[in-house]
Order: sequence, then structure tokens, then C-alpha cells
Amino acid sequence: MPVITLPDGSQKTFDAPVTIAEIAASIGSGLAKAAIAGSVDGKLVDTFFIVEQDASIRIITDRDPEGLEIIRHSSAHLLAHAVKSLFPSAEVTIGPVIEDGFYYDFAFERAFQPEDLIKIEAKMQELVEKHYSVSRKTLSREEAIKFFNKIGEKYKVKIIEDIPSDEPLTIYQQGDFADLCRGPHVPNTNMLKAFKLTKISGAYWRSDSKNEMLQRIYGTAWKDKKSLDLYLKNLEEAEKRDHRKLAKTMDLFHVQEEAPGMIFWHSDGWTIYRAIRNYIGQKIAEQDYQEVVTPQIVDLELWKKSGHWANFSEEMFTVDADDRKFAVKPMNCPCHIMIFKQGLKSYRDLPLRLAEFGCVHRNEMTGAMHGLMRVRQMVQDDGHIFCTDNQVQSEASFFIQSVLSVYRDFGFNDVILKLATRPDKRIGTDELWDHAENALAQALTQLGLTFEMRPKEGAFYGPKIEFHLKDCLGRMWQCGTLQLDYAQPARLEAYYIAEDGSKKPPVMLHRAILGSLERFIGILLEHYTGKLPLWLAPIQAIVMNITDKQANYTKEITQELKKHGVRAKSDLRNEKIGFKIREHTIQNIPYLVVIGDREVESRTVSVRTQGGADLGVMPLSRYIELMQTEIAKLGRVD
Repeated sequence: MPVITLPDGSQKTFDAPVTIAEIAASIGSGLAKAAIAGSVDGKLVDTFFIVEQDASIRIITDRDPEGLEIIRHSSAHLLAHAVKSLFPSAEVTIGPVIEDGFYYDFAFERAFQPEDLIKIEAKMQELVEKHYSVSRKTLSREEAIKFFNKIGEKYKVKIIEDIPSDEPLTIYQQGDFADLCRGPHVPNTNMLKAFKLTKISGAYWRSDSKNEMLQRIYGTAWKDKKSLDLYLKNLEEAEKRDHRKLAKTMDLFHVQEEAPGMIFWHSDGWTIYRAIRNYIGQKIAEQDYQEVVTPQIVDLELWKKSGHWANFSEEMFTVDADDRKFAVKPMNCPCHIMIFKQGLKSYRDLPLRLAEFGCVHRNEMTGAMHGLMRVRQMVQDDGHIFCTDNQVQSEASFFIQSVLSVYRDFGFNDVILKLATRPDKRIGTDELWDHAENALAQALTQLGLTFEMRPKEGAFYGPKIEFHLKDCLGRMWQCGTLQLDYAQPARLEAYYIAEDGSKKPPVMLHRAILGSLERFIGILLEHYTGKLPLWLAPIQAIVMNITDKQANYTKEITQELKKHGVRAKSDLRNEKIGFKIREHTIQNIPYLVVIGDREVESRTVSVRTQGGADLGVMPLSRYIELMQTEIAKLGRVD
């Protein structure tokens, strides 16, 4: 007679073991119809799962985040089912859930074409309308291998061979399609109401370039058509905002095969970069950071001692020289500890705040690189705070408040905070992890900030607070981090003299405000569709003459603007003024200054905005004042 405790604390007693579906039906017919899965003492299970003992139960519907993830996972199976129905010789490999959707990798003798996606999606809809029930079966290792060998799915056999022998193997079946999976899944294909296949790409088996190339079909899935339509509309808008297209229009940067994942900054792009760097440089100077610079290439032994080699080696580049092995630094923290170790430190010297615009390299997969968003060479606005245990709370609080202020200056008021806790692969004792996680949670709580938990998502050396920015399309971007590290300073034998005369390793707070400057610029470009706040715009004003007669005055105005700190350029080309205005509007230049005979005679300027507003004719001094006032606002939308 299991006693079932529901989320509201109420209880139901059943005379015999009961399924999740039956529990939902006992609550109401509407819930029974909407039930996608269940949560039994925190573990997700199928609706046909049998509860035999007392348990806390939650019914999962499409309103729950877990429900949407199950819909997407089931949609991946539906995709594989459709592909196998249309192309029986195709072999299935893996089909996980990803952000906003899913994908499935296939081995097939020919390349899938865009028209194949249309056929596959139609077949998926046909399978939905057949209302296939989804079932689950547990098999022994030998039975599973025999089953998939029989149906010619050699990749599934390879997957099974890599699964630990003591782990149970389960197969999900819908109609004539079966797939190896842990589940759970929707109970019936008719619960998959809104999906869309989006693109095809190549993908190596097990993400290893030494293995065979597979074909990856991407899709998105949502709880209803309204949600799907909104997503597709945002996707279309995101295409317009693609920072790579904007960079070409605005002549900001480019990438090329000779330096994969590394940026060739053009003059205007580098102007944006320097504006951001100067702004952050001013902020860290105000906060008593010491700006430092550390080497790009460091002996591999340092990375072994710090723990990075054991936990991060796959993403590190190495170099051989002088019969020694070096690593190109993937991060700055060990080098900052080396600076801390120069000279004896006392508790009176703490907190010591070091900052660096550190150029780091990460060996990202070729297929993962994406414009400014995912690169191999990047500059981080990195910093490390060395402090005592008693100073952790105040230092964490100070940083959290300052980073939120910086985001407001860039026009981001909607920031989601997340606390990422200990991963499976880590250094340090459980006691230190308990202490570190509690310290960061307290810092957030004392500031009255709400935050989400991210179990097992911390760095290998400590928990971290993540700062996620929401852009104008509702997309989330993780930028800043604050990581609490009790382990690395001790591993690298850094210490200070405590008040009682003993030697103690300092606590180390790793922090970044923007993260990668490259990625942050990409986010800004897409958030603003290239129409950056005036203080960030690479060209703040373009001064254009109507005819050659105004050329000298146009040059004079341009030089005067530059003297007052405005990034201005002249356009003296022998083109019609309408053509010039259209061209510079497309290039997202905030202010268009037109010079004709009237302006020359009255020593004035005629001003338009990039958005099309005509501000009329005004004295240059008034226009400069207007510019300076707007620049001072930065990007704030308070």
C-alpha cells in the first residue's frame, strides 16, 4: 500500500503498486491527459513506471522544464524513426537534446539534401498521427548487442560496448522503431505537437576527427505551435542580427583558414575593442586592482602542479623548445599566483587584487568555432583576488555589485545569477567544497539576490557564480563569473603570514566581468543589431559635403569634432548626398552630419540620426554638447 506524497504536501494511499499515469488520473482527467512523465523522489521516470513503495511524486507536463526536455528527446527519436522509415539503410548513432532543440547523427551512403528535410519532417508528422505508444524494455548486455547486430546498427553496438558492464541497458520502442536510451520519453507520439527540422551539418563519430564523418540533422521542438512560431520568428530575427554579417557590413573583422578561430581585427572593430578595454581598465583602476601582464607560454610543469593539465589538457596547445615542453596558456590564474609569490605577503597586504587583459588560447573543435562567439584565441578581462577567509564575503559582495553596474552601463538590466557547484572531476576535499559553496551562496543571499542552482557545473577547482545576460531576443549569454578557490594557491605553494605568525595559503577568487572580449563584442553587435550606443560606436559621426564647394568646411568640422573627443570621419566623395546617407545608415553610424552652402554660410551643421530623425540645423558647439551628453549616458536604460 504505497503512500504517495504530492508537491503540495497532500497524500494519497493506494491498495497496490501504481503507475505514474494512474496517480495522475486519480488527481484529475486533465492531468492524466497532460502527463508526460513523473518524478519519483527526484528521479525522472516514464508514466508507465510502477511505484511500489512510499514516495514523493510530481507529475511532469509540458509546462515543466523537464517536460520540454523530454519532448525534445522524444522528438529526436521521432526524427530517427522517420529517417529509418524513408531511408532503411541509414544507421542511427546518437540523438541528444541541445539548447532549444535536438539533433540526431546518421551514417548514410549519400549526403542528405534540403529537400530530404521536407520529406523527413512530413514523415515525422505522419508518425505522430499514428498515435504510437512508447514502451520500454530492459535487456542484458548480450541481448542488446544481439538485437542491434540483427538490425544492422553497428554504432549502437559500439555504444553498448563502451557502457560499464554493471549499467542496465534499456530500449524504447515506438511502432517498428527501437532505440537504445535511458529515457524517459513521452507515452505516445501524439504528444509531439510542434517541431521543425532546421539544418544539416557534418559531425565526426564521437567528435573525433580521426573517425568517420556522419550527418547531423538538427531540429527544434516546443510544447505547442504558438511557442514554435515565436521561436522561428526569433530565429529569423537572429539571422538578421548575426554578428558575422554585421561585421562585414560595418567592416569590423574577418576570420580565415590560415588562422582558424582567431580574429583579424579591422580598424573600426579594433576601435570598439579599445573602447571596451579602456572602460574596463578605468573600472578596475577605481577598484584598486593592479593591472599585470604574464607570459603566453609557460613550462608544462606549472600546469601539472596547478591541476590544469589533468583536467584541461585536451583544450591546451603545447610547444617543444630547449628540450622542454611548454603550454600556451589557456587561462591566467597560475601565472597570477606566481606574481603573488614574489615577495613575502602579510595579512595586512590582503586583499590583493590582480587584473589582466590576458590573451589565452583554447583548442576548440573546428566545427564548434563560430565568429566571435567561439574562438581559439581570446582576451579575457581576467582578475584574481587573493584574500583571507574572513574577507571572502565582502570581496564577493563588492564584485557582484560592481559587475551588475557594468552590465547596466552596456544596456543589460536583465541578469540571471546561477551558482554552479562541485563537478565530478575536481580537486580539493569535500569539506573545502562545502565551505566554498556556502560562502558564495551567502554572498548572494546577503545582497538580496535570487539565484538558480547548477549542480556539478563548477570549475574543477571551485564553485562559481555565473552571470547570464538576457538580450533583446530573450537569449541568455553567460559572461561574468566569480569562482572561489581554496585549492590552487596551496597546490602552488603560495602563502601569506597570518596575524598569529603562521603561514597560510590565501583564498583565491577568480573573476571576470565580460569574460572573453571577443565574445562580448559579438553579443553586443547582435543585441543592438550593430546600432551600438554612441560611446561604443567605432565612427560616431560622419560629416558629408553636398558638393565640392563645402569640402574645406567639412574637413574643418571633422577636425573640430575630433578635438572634442568625437570619433568623426569625412566623406568627401563625389557622390549624391542621398547615396552617402543611405550607405552610412546601413553601416550603422549614429550621426550623419550634412554640410551644404547654408551650413557653410551660417557656420552651422545639419544633423540626422541613423534612425532617420532630422535634428535640424544647429551650431557646432550645441551639436558637440549633444554628443557629449549622450556619450556620458553610456548604454544605460535605467
